[in-house]
Amino acid sequence: MLWEVEIRPAAGRRDAEAERAAELARGLGLSVEPTASARSFLIEGDLTREQIERDAVPLLCDSVIETAEVTACNAEAPRSAPAIGDGELLNVLFLPGVTDNVARSAKGALQRLNVPATNVASVRKYWVAPGADPAALDRLCRRVLANDSIEHVVRGQLTLDTLALGKPYRFEKIVVPLRGMDDEAMLRLSKEGQLSLSLAEMQTVRDHFAEVGRDPTDCELESVAQTWSEHCSHKTLAGPIRYEGPDGTVEFGNMLKETIFAATVAIRANLGDDDWCRSVFSDNAGVVHFEGEGDDEQCVCIKVETHNHPSAIEPYGGANTGIGGVIRDPLGTGLGAKPLCSTDVFCFASPTTPADSLPPGVLHPATVMSGVVAGVRDYGNRMGIPTVNGAVCFDDRYLGNPLVFCGNVALIPADKVAKKVSPGDRIVALGGATGRDGIHGATFSSVDLHEESESVSGGAVQIGDAVTEKMVADVLLQARDRGLYSAVTDCGAGGFSSAVGEMGEETGAEVHLDRAPLKYPGLSPMEIWISEAQERMVFAVPPENVAAFVALAESEGVGVAELGEFTGTGRLVLKYEGHTVADMAMAFLHDGRPHIVRAATYAPATVEPLALPDKSDWTDELLAILAAPNVASKEFIIRQYDQEVQAHSVVKPLVGEAEDGPGDAAVIRPLHASNRGLAVGCGINPRLGDLDTARMAESALDEAVRNVVAVGADPSRIAVLDNFCWGNTERPETLGSLVRSAVALQDYAVALGTPFVSGKDSLYNEFAYSDESGERQTVAIPPTLLVTAMGQVPDSGRAVTMDLKQAGNALYLVGETRDELGGSHLGLVLFQTGGTPPTVDAEAAPAVFAAVHRAIAEGCVRACHDLSEGGLAVAAAEMAFAGALGAELSVEHVPDGGDRLSDAAALFSESNTRFLLEAPAELTATLERHLTGVPYVKIGSVTDGDRLVIRGSDGSPLIDASLADLKAAWQSTFAGY
Repeated sequence: MLWEVEIRPAAGRRDAEAERAAELARGLGLSVEPTASARSFLIEGDLTREQIERDAVPLLCDSVIETAEVTACNAEAPRSAPAIGDGELLNVLFLPGVTDNVARSAKGALQRLNVPATNVASVRKYWVAPGADPAALDRLCRRVLANDSIEHVVRGQLTLDTLALGKPYRFEKIVVPLRGMDDEAMLRLSKEGQLSLSLAEMQTVRDHFAEVGRDPTDCELESVAQTWSEHCSHKTLAGPIRYEGPDGTVEFGNMLKETIFAATVAIRANLGDDDWCRSVFSDNAGVVHFEGEGDDEQCVCIKVETHNHPSAIEPYGGANTGIGGVIRDPLGTGLGAKPLCSTDVFCFASPTTPADSLPPGVLHPATVMSGVVAGVRDYGNRMGIPTVNGAVCFDDRYLGNPLVFCGNVALIPADKVAKKVSPGDRIVALGGATGRDGIHGATFSSVDLHEESESVSGGAVQIGDAVTEKMVADVLLQARDRGLYSAVTDCGAGGFSSAVGEMGEETGAEVHLDRAPLKYPGLSPMEIWISEAQERMVFAVPPENVAAFVALAESEGVGVAELGEFTGTGRLVLKYEGHTVADMAMAFLHDGRPHIVRAATYAPATVEPLALPDKSDWTDELLAILAAPNVASKEFIIRQYDQEVQAHSVVKPLVGEAEDGPGDAAVIRPLHASNRGLAVGCGINPRLGDLDTARMAESALDEAVRNVVAVGADPSRIAVLDNFCWGNTERPETLGSLVRSAVALQDYAVALGTPFVSGKDSLYNEFAYSDESGERQTVAIPPTLLVTAMGQVPDSGRAVTMDLKQAGNALYLVGETRDELGGSHLGLVLFQTGGTPPTVDAEAAPAVFAAVHRAIAEGCVRACHDLSEGGLAVAAAEMAFAGALGAELSVEHVPDGGDRLSDAAALFSESNTRFLLEAPAELTATLERHLTGVPYVKIGSVTDGDRLVIRGSDGSPLIDASLADLKAAWQSTFAGY
């Protein structure tokens, strides 16, 4: 029997969901909007109405604010309409096979109440006024009420008979006749089958199997596609490239290895016996020493991933599984690390984009932003992992392809950093069951998006389950400490294909796919093999430990299955019910990909100088910059995240008198018995890439380091990660701009002594569509580089924040200011492009960072803020309104390297390696002693007033604004979100 429990707001209560949907509909200019809403649960089982009303209704419905109605789902009698009147009913349900976490939780709760529910589904219900325009109603369903990639809308009364999914799979060995295909047919197969392999790669696969004397099975072909995907193999950046740039031609055999990784090699060589890196670019996350020695040594690891394409199609699910996936990276590093905190950085188009300007197949940026934030929020909060650091960038070129960076930091004992797979180890899967969600996720992430991506690639979007992952993490850490396994990795892109394939690369593996627990019947061996269903880990377990491992998992209620074993054959063998569905050499899978030399070119852009207005009062420009979306308060996002869970957050994202000022970086204290801390910060500025991607790369690294140094991190103990997000690198000029940025990163990282310990690239971030005239249009993201820094704070008790602390204290500007307004926010608010982009001084920067750190470590600094977007004026304004204290400054003696600065440059230049410090009057002499040898000036003082005044060289005010106006401008932009 199938029952529906329909739950609505009680009489007199707001219908918040209907109001939300109606507001979105009005924002899209639709002539129809929801008038009422409800939520309901479909409950299947041998159940009576009495059982449902007695047990299910009190569980699912809050009787204080809601009412419930129970109906037999296949009853012919019409349901009652909302009190506000009759209308057309729209039911929003998940597509078959999509993970329904709400229903899953409800089912578990019902079963604990001894209600024999066999299946549960959740439904969102909306009513609209009768007679609505069909086109408007269809758009309401697609744009407001449901997301076609994971949901569908059923109009009218639900008359389902069952919720059961699928039917038993009848085995069929599928062989792909590749040897008989010509080039055109192979390309068609690659595109239509979502293999995302090039013609040369398809030819290589065909020739390999021709040598073997047979055609590949679908499992073999998919294994190659997953392993060779851009997402998994980084074949573009880790492959041969011929780069032609301003300084000549360079041949790279492996660009990443010869730039980013080479920087780390050089830095570690300079460190000698003091090398604090433990595992870099060899595992799921980078690992460095943190504290202790010998048996007591503790390490920390960090990883930052992207989840861009899925988030463009289904923002909540894409971001939800992005953060879930990156949490699994440290869990799968070494023998498993305990997650400590998470980070997130988002790049969106403007949320005020007119709805009628959206290309076909593109979700509105406000919808994307809301869904992405909610996805990250829910996963982190439900797992009990604080989200402590991040950033948000806005640019209309992210319209069809938002960027979602998710990171995680974790703690691991030094003796658990190494892992080893040995022949005879059993392959054990732990966690969620396998379904069709996420199929082709790895290959989907390796191609451009287009207006049909929702329908073509919807299956590539996974849905996360944070509660299951928390249970998986608990079992994993217990099993680690009991020594029950010898290696572990996460099931991410490519599913079992990538996890088992990577773990068994040196040994070989035999997998029995029919042993994998399934969400529902009917999956083929290929679907089981490449599904990216979430919350799964794969372990290498010595045979004598399998029983104990399984017993532990079952005692915690976590799914577990022994799938096979790692062999010594060097081959990947897949079986299903005794049938061999794949048998191929690991050597071909991992080393057989053809190495294609890619062309890369770079020509510097011609940059015109900014045409600055001739004026003496720049207060309005300061207010405009503070309100600019990239600078404005992101409190509406930050407040949704839990920063208190685990009780080790020392400096949180919002700081100051009212805890609403913009902190530079987060500080956590991982070990409660020690004051040693970790600082986590980031650097990103895509606007600079329009002028020069080398300058963008250097500035991103400098900003990330500035942020963590500003809160107290030791610059000699900062590890960094790179995340390149670019467009279609098959274009030589696009690839060339990336190579130029990587070379610049290498040089500056060596100068700073900041080793790269991990990284991730995401290419093909473009969106193609046909405009109204039928012309094909492409929107490519701006070249975007995120650098994440993880610094170590010797004493977290001495960590500082950016808010001003006490009237009478002195303010110091540290670092050299240049006339570098290219890509600046002053140019943005003046609607001007051009200008010289910020550079770095690789010789001077290490000394500046070291001096600022010494001053903080010695207790000379009460507040410290890095100068970034908006330069000195914005930094001073933020410090003042965050601390609720006034400030008076003068730019007369700003360190400028001998070049006389304009007032605009002194106020708003975004030159790198600069800080604004607050020091008590009695400690200024000590502070200046620490700053000896680096550019600095005592620039002003803290006042007990309510204004920020910045004077020019003649003493007249260039800026004079109240703290209330400054803060209001900063908080106004997203006040309604």
